[in-house]
Amino acid sequence: MMAVSDPFAYASDEDLLLAHASGDPRAAGALTQRVLPRVLAQALRMLANRAEAEDVAQDAMLRLWRIAPDWRRGEAQVSTWLYRVTANLCTDRLRKRRHVAIDTVAEPIDSAPSVAAQMQTGARLRALSDALAQLPERQAQAVALRHLEGLSNPQIAAIMDISVASVESLTARGKRALSSIMAGRKAELGYDDDEPT
Repeated sequence: MMAVSDPFAYASDEDLLLAHASGDPRAAGALTQRVLPRVLAQALRMLANRAEAEDVAQDAMLRLWRIAPDWRRGEAQVSTWLYRVTANLCTDRLRKRRHVAIDTVAEPIDSAPSVAAQMQTGARLRALSDALAQLPERQAQAVALRHLEGLSNPQIAAIMDISVASVESLTARGKRALSSIMAGRKAELGYDDDEPT
């Protein structure tokens, strides 16, 4: 019988968080390795800016460590709590973008090779992020969780603490508003080829 090299391999996120709260630094490392990539990916999809996404991910993890001693077993899932916090932090940043002159925002640094397809994808993500910033906060959050994160309506309802019907309404209204905002930019973003012939 082989020994398990990672004592936390089969521990739940909640068990790891509670072990960290009890003073086990290995548990914090194990939980960070497990959840940080998802938090960073969510922030990056919502913000389309790596530096901002890294700041949000760091802030979300710091908030998780701060609440660890007060965590009540069984009340919420760690992943659900992190989705909610990350979405809220991203929404706050998107809202602040509305009040910043476009010329003062630095272009994101991309270390990837400069390929036309990557540039187009980046432009599309920035356009989507800017369009999300124009939506009401709850609509932007619901649309991002549904269509960027791929979560189900019941999962989104749990994260946003609303009914599934409210999620459906928010995402439908958000998609219509996004479509309207993005309508004039189809050719610029390379969607003109998507038109039916």
